[in-house]
Amino acid sequence: MRKKKQHQEEHVDEKWLLPYSDMLTLLLALFIVMFAMSQIDKEKWKQLSEQFNIVFSGGTGMMPDNGSKTVSNNDSNADYKKKVITEQDKMNELKNSLEQEIKGSGYQDKIKVDLNGEGLEVSIQDTVLFNSGDAEILKNSAPVLVQISGILKNLSNQIRVAGYTDNVPISNGKFHSNWDLSYMRAANVMNFMVQTGQLSPEKFSVQAYGQYNAKYDNSTEEGRTKNRRVVINIVREYPLADKKVN
Repeated sequence: MRKKKQHQEEHVDEKWLLPYSDMLTLLLALFIVMFAMSQIDKEKWKQLSEQFNIVFSGGTGMMPDNGSKTVSNNDSNADYKKKVITEQDKMNELKNSLEQEIKGSGYQDKIKVDLNGEGLEVSIQDTVLFNSGDAEILKNSAPVLVQISGILKNLSNQIRVAGYTDNVPISNGKFHSNWDLSYMRAANVMNFMVQTGQLSPEKFSVQAYGQYNAKYDNSTEEGRTKNRRVVINIVREYPLADKKVN
């Protein structure tokens, strides 16, 4: 009797299932992460990104672990507001000091001090400092500039000196335009405050507007008189949004 051959069943190699299942697991995890990222609050995601940047750059991020505190935008805003308030108090004191010195010198009608959102402005009419059509500082005006410089000496703020004129054309041997005149007046005031007033030169910059950006009406003699001026601007380190400040 013939023996029947025993047929062994051939099994397909299933080793490929293991990496395939791993790949599916990774894809699922990726989709979950992407979905979570799409739902996360944008501000929190920004903070998280900043922390990762700190960590990967070799720094130490302040993550909420073991009672440590995180730095939030609210903290930054509160700190900035404190600096604004501190500077505002300083500006008010500065304004009062300048007004007292100016009044004591008898120039309160020709030198005005104004506090606004950008800083403190000391506006000096041209007749206090210069002869008509000239940019050389008068000797009798030197004391008031020395007093102003002394009050500003310990400030870290930037100082802009701006020159303005009226709209009456000028053309002489010294100046070809109102722009030239306004620039030289501002530059001479700046140089006086640096050389005689002993203020730091790196704080200063000069602006020349000539007849443009007039603050007063050039169609009247009173307006033209007020427009001929040099303005010393003490710039805030922490600017305010409002233009006028009490």
